Amino acid sequence: MSIQDIIEGKKQWRSHMARVKALPGDYQIVYKEIQKYLFKVGPVELTEGTGLLSGIVDLFEEGAASGKDILKVTGNDVAAFCDDLIKDLKTYADLCQESVGQEVAKSMKKHTDKAK
Repeated sequence: MSIQDIIEGKKQWRSHMARVKALPGDYQIVYKEIQKYLFKVGPVELTEGTGLLSGIVDLFEEGAASGKDILKVTGNDVAAFCDDLIKDLKTYADLCQESVGQEVAKSMKKHTDKAK
């Protein structure tokens, strides 16, 4: 990653956050909770720019423009809304599970080979 990539990434993030700050207050509250949730759950895509988060802002901008209550946009269970967004994305938990499975298989093979 070059310095130029880092600078461009920061510009994109600032632009993204300016869009968030332009949303109505209730939308901002829900967005920030979604962002925290997604950062904890860890979809790998979040480290590759603002794609998923920008999509959420797009949806929120449309909802706000049409005068919808934020919970009409996301539903009452915001965590379920998030889970649905990332259901087909690879998460860091998935990578960890794969790694553990591979390490156990490798260790068991070594153990079995030694026992022979």
